[in-house]
Amino acid sequence: MFQKILIANRGEIAVRIIKTCRRMGIRTVQVYSEADAGSLAVEMADEAVLIGPAPAAQSYLLADRIVEAVRQTGAEAVHPGFGFLSENAGFARRLRDEGIAFIGPNPEAIEAMGDKISSKRLAAAAGVSTVPGHMGLIETTEEAVRIANQIGYPIMIKASAGGGGKGIRVARSDADMAEGFAAVKAEALNAFGDDRVFLEKFIIDPRHLEIQVLGDRHGNVVHLFERECSIQRRNQKVIEEAPSPLLDEATRAAMGAQAVALAQAVGYDSAGTVEFVADQNRNFWFLEMNTRLQVEHPVTELITGVDLVEQMIRSAWGERLAFEQKDLAINGWAIESRVYAEDPYRGFLPSIGRLVRYDTAEEGPHPDGYTVRNDSGVREGDEISMFYDPMIAKLCAWAPTRDAAIDGMARALEDTHLRGVGHNVPFLAAVMDQPRFREGRLSTRYIEDEFPGGFHGLAPDRRQTDILIAAAAAMNEVLTELSGDPSNRTDWIVLIDGEAHGVSLSYDDDEALTLDLAGEDRALQLGDIDWRPGLAQFRAVLDGRPFTAEVARVADGFVIRHRAARARVRVLTPAVAALYARLPEKVAADTSRLIQSPMPGLVVAIPVAVGQEVKTGETVAVIEAMKMQNILKAERDGVVKAVSAKAGDPVAADDVLVEFE
Repeated sequence: MFQKILIANRGEIAVRIIKTCRRMGIRTVQVYSEADAGSLAVEMADEAVLIGPAPAAQSYLLADRIVEAVRQTGAEAVHPGFGFLSENAGFARRLRDEGIAFIGPNPEAIEAMGDKISSKRLAAAAGVSTVPGHMGLIETTEEAVRIANQIGYPIMIKASAGGGGKGIRVARSDADMAEGFAAVKAEALNAFGDDRVFLEKFIIDPRHLEIQVLGDRHGNVVHLFERECSIQRRNQKVIEEAPSPLLDEATRAAMGAQAVALAQAVGYDSAGTVEFVADQNRNFWFLEMNTRLQVEHPVTELITGVDLVEQMIRSAWGERLAFEQKDLAINGWAIESRVYAEDPYRGFLPSIGRLVRYDTAEEGPHPDGYTVRNDSGVREGDEISMFYDPMIAKLCAWAPTRDAAIDGMARALEDTHLRGVGHNVPFLAAVMDQPRFREGRLSTRYIEDEFPGGFHGLAPDRRQTDILIAAAAAMNEVLTELSGDPSNRTDWIVLIDGEAHGVSLSYDDDEALTLDLAGEDRALQLGDIDWRPGLAQFRAVLDGRPFTAEVARVADGFVIRHRAARARVRVLTPAVAALYARLPEKVAADTSRLIQSPMPGLVVAIPVAVGQEVKTGETVAVIEAMKMQNILKAERDGVVKAVSAKAGDPVAADDVLVEFE
């Protein structure tokens, strides 16, 4: 077996690979950019080599630097993770020519599948169902519009070298096509150094399913069943699960057989994923093959017990697969939530900064019957950089059934506390609580359908209202006792965003707190309270069920979040509550005349000038962040009064770019 492996990647996947290498007794070399000098992966690896400045084009994408690091450290093999050079056939071929093992498929398979146009042709020849579209390259916007009208809208505009949700747009009209075609070409050139674009029919109400395949260098290929990755935003996966609630055994077998046939047709010899789009009637069509490890591979590992990183290493060493298709079976259900540094309340736009606090659910089996796994590449105090993907962690929950896995994930999200950057934990928790998700009625339009006006949190349900009341009353009781208040008051008014709830407090014989709700003829039993001033999480058991709430003290009360429900909560005497009811509402500032940057980033263009008349829907600014271009459009007709930035300027969130008269 290899004695030393170099990891040509960063973040959570580098940490993930190091863990398997440690278990196998293999030493690791971690390459890193200047931005990652203090990273967890660098700390965990046996050796580390600096390969360049922060931008990936000057570090992680430079094959010369990687090969130089291999020579310098005596590593025998390179694991590319995903992204960067993982699907670069030229890089894999160079390593092979220089006698360095590439822990991934052979370069010929990468080449065959890496181009989305040629891969569709190969798939069709192998008997795999393919989506109708135009498989030739398209050079001009005019040509793209003409072809789109021949195929019929809606149309997917896709970068031929794309991946990771980048370089994809949906066009529903000629105007969409004209704008989207140029944007996809620009994104593709920036992210992949290749601006080739093709078109394919967009399936209405589609589901995104994928089959994990695994091959060796002796012609053996198996599949490890499917993953459902339909919960997406901006064409990037957010929540994945295995298996899929859509498939029956017959469809699963057919989809798996097609994936294996395609892998065998190109001589595939490592871990890879064959992606399909499916309709709600279980018809499916080939999308593309990712010739690398997928971000969401943990859910497959959790339901099969197979370590995919280990299998990739063994395949690269030349070993045969130690199992056949008949040896593989689905055990239970697993869900993965991608925890991103992004603000769901602002259209899921990326957030950068320092992780001031980072607490997460305890890994391993939990007493309630679920198991938690957390793949993360950052720690408390680390910086989330604008140069890379804003992923903080991949939080996974496994349980014997789908419902139990959803419950486990919801509890794991409750136990995750982040501060210092915007994050999507409230959104992830909201999905876990939605009836539609629990019923398995998914599609890639899920977020668009369920949150058409954007995500603004969810109103608390009955239990969450009880949690807000109980947490606030208990914290207030702790603070009152610490202050030495002699009044021993037991009657309070709890205001939740202005709504009043009368509460009387008492203790039972076991010193558990009882909250009698005035006028409701019911009481709440609160026990096992874990909170003291300064803690950001309040843990307790309410009516026999444990919960965790995120809490913060503010001037006259608390801000409490339980899953997707967030509220300002005050605990007041009846007299003070009566005075609060008379206070006037604060009026929000009018920002309707301003175009503000929704995130930190770089200005690509501001195609308007002072004095110019602008119509609703016209583009007024283009901002680039995390390799994605974000087009800002006018939400009203108006005349430009001021332009406060120009192309190339760095901007922060909420910086004013354009002001209307």
